[in-house]
Amino acid sequence: MVGVMEQWTFLTNHAHVLLCIASDPAMRLRDVASNVGITERAAQRIVADLVDTGYLSRERLGRRNHYKLHPELALRHPNELNNDIGSLLDLLTRSTGGSARRRTRARSAVPTAASA
Repeated sequence: MVGVMEQWTFLTNHAHVLLCIASDPAMRLRDVASNVGITERAAQRIVADLVDTGYLSRERLGRRNHYKLHPELALRHPNELNNDIGSLLDLLTRSTGGSARRRTRARSAVPTAASA
């Protein structure tokens, strides 16, 4: 159909799932799926992939899973082997506020009118 652009994004669903879990390690897979726009079963498969490859570890706390991210691991594509997953997450979360520590550091690095 002319004028209808195919929907695509620069990031894979694996990256979107990883971003969700990085923002909330106790997020339910139902909520991850809803945020990413995939089925809950697809979110389960992606999390299983990420656990199997070591990017995440899973711990059961009561009735919920809690995930731990391993940011030191390299990206998987041969073109990105020199970059780790933590750097990608830092880059992608920078525009959404990232961590409070990073925001504080960024603010303190910007010269103010009084210090200029």
